Amino acid sequence: MIYTLKDLVWLFFIYSFIGWCIEVCYSALRQRKFVNRGFVNSPLCPIYGFGAVLYAVFLPELTEKPFFLFLGGLILATMLEYSTGIFMEKIFQKKLWDYSGIRFNLSGYVCARYSLLWGVLALVTMLFSNPFICRILGMIPYPITLIIQWTAVALLLLDFLTTAMVVLGMKITAKRLAQLSEGMQFTSSFLENKLTLAIRKRMQKSFPSIDKDAIIDSFRQRLASKTEKKVFAQGCSFYKLIALFFIGAFLGDIVETLFCLLTTGRLMSRSSVVYGPFSIVWGLGCALLTFFLYRYRNKKDRHIFIAGTLLGGAYEYICSVFTELVFGTVFWDYSGFTFNLGGRINLLFCFFWGIAAVVWLKLIYPRLSWLIEKIPVKQGKLLFNCLIVFMLFNMLISSMALARYTERNTPSASEGSAQSPVNAFLDSRFPDERIERIYPNAKLVD
Repeated sequence: MIYTLKDLVWLFFIYSFIGWCIEVCYSALRQRKFVNRGFVNSPLCPIYGFGAVLYAVFLPELTEKPFFLFLGGLILATMLEYSTGIFMEKIFQKKLWDYSGIRFNLSGYVCARYSLLWGVLALVTMLFSNPFICRILGMIPYPITLIIQWTAVALLLLDFLTTAMVVLGMKITAKRLAQLSEGMQFTSSFLENKLTLAIRKRMQKSFPSIDKDAIIDSFRQRLASKTEKKVFAQGCSFYKLIALFFIGAFLGDIVETLFCLLTTGRLMSRSSVVYGPFSIVWGLGCALLTFFLYRYRNKKDRHIFIAGTLLGGAYEYICSVFTELVFGTVFWDYSGFTFNLGGRINLLFCFFWGIAAVVWLKLIYPRLSWLIEKIPVKQGKLLFNCLIVFMLFNMLISSMALARYTERNTPSASEGSAQSPVNAFLDSRFPDERIERIYPNAKLVD
């Protein structure tokens, strides 16, 4: 089944509401009272909606293989829940949920019990509920569908912005209180109106760990732990991940080029962008691998190997589906390998991801991290901000050039579209010969 954008919007809101109902009922059974468990004030838990959308986008090919559908749903949702948990902890300095008391958990963000449940939900949604929901809602006239969906999206955005402003106000207030002495008082006019006070009260009731005192204590601990000497990109920070992205993108391109030269005798481009030897897949892989496994870098090698195998396989599969959906192009095909999954991944290369994870975290990352932290703070921020702008421009131009290449080689493409200034520029600067030289393994698909 192929899901349209209209279907994805329906699925997001329906499963967000179902997830909210599940969370409220579960909380009511435990606490014997009604508690709105959503981050926003609406009766929605967006994490369930995003999970449903990820399933619908990346898992349709697996509906004929229930085991891999279960495994794919488990990995996708676990990555989503883990990322959301870390992100929310960065905002509140506290965990909004904690599975530390449950066996087989990862830092309290995810645990085997609920990850297995996510896999079961992938089977239920993809095989049964999604086709039924889309068939029923497909009967609604298109104009009415647009009105309902645009209204729902606008209300959710307004709700999210209101909640985000309150959260920001809570952080600002807590930070300033933490910086002031115990005897001094501070009043923030930003949080004085009834709406923001009501949202604050609701969130503190739903998530007791984010009460004001807890946030203030967390900020005090962070202020006390800061050293006088500033270090650039300390720990697993934003600039550290950006630096690792560029290093991984460059080294990945070089490694793949040499690997192809040794195995095929051909010197071919392995770059993901039109300017420079950068492999985006490798760069993102290094950054994401570090982000997800940084806390476990001191674990045993076999644990890192298993995590790297699963995460690497899931990541490569997602990248393959994404590029095919966005550009109509497949950049690699493992159909000739044993134990492959739709030609997108294969077991051997998944093992390579596991080995790479061990080598990266145990040998390469510590040395790179030490070198990155030696960069002066001001010069480092200036350098990497410029690199970020360059890479965003590079990726934008590359995406436009690929999309235009696909359009030129599609029989149904409009001949008049080449007359636009943008298309004329792309045709002159990035003709088919140049695109095929940069992406020699690219294949157009329907």
